Amino acid sequence: MEVNDALVDNLCKLACLEFDAAGKQEIKKDLQKMIGFVEKLNELDLRDVEPLLYMGEEINVLREDIPENSLNREDALKNAPMADEQYFKVPQVVKNPATSTGG
Repeated sequence: MEVNDALVDNLCKLACLEFDAAGKQEIKKDLQKMIGFVEKLNELDLRDVEPLLYMGEEINVLREDIPENSLNREDALKNAPMADEQYFKVPQVVKNPATSTGG
C-alpha cells in the first residue's frame, strides 16, 4: 500500500487533526513503517497455527444471576448532591427550543 500525501490528508481530515508540512511528513513515515510491519506479518505461514482467542488458559467464571433486594429509594437518594423525595436532580443540559430566546 502506498502512503501518499492524499492518504495523509484524508486521514487528518477524518481524525479532525491539523499538521504543518513537517508534521505530515513525520506521519507519512510512521504510516509507512506500520504498513511495512503488517505486510511483513502477511509473509508468515500460519496454516497450522490456531487462532488466539484468549490470552490465558483460564475460563471466565461468572456468578449466577440471582435477584436480590435492592436499595430502597431513601437509601439510594441519601448521598445524592441534589434530590427531592423521589428523584435524583441534575442540572439542565438541554434547552427547550420553544422557550429559548436564541441569541
